[in-house]
Amino acid sequence: MGGRDDAARLVAYDEFAAGVRGELEATKARMDELAAAGKAKTATYRQLFAARITLKEIDSRLRERGL
Repeated sequence: MGGRDDAARLVAYDEFAAGVRGELEATKARMDELAAAGKAKTATYRQLFAARITLKEIDSRLRERGL
């Protein structure tokens, strides 16, 4: 792998990290909306809760690696 390939890979990882963080924020916002509407026990809320855990884990692993 050359430096050019490494740079492209880093850009791709940075874009991936930004996407994960954006999705995490959107998920949190949607959960807040549902909770405010008294819908914290719905299937949708539970699905978002599971997604949030997964996204937080991915974000944590990216941060550990400086991304």
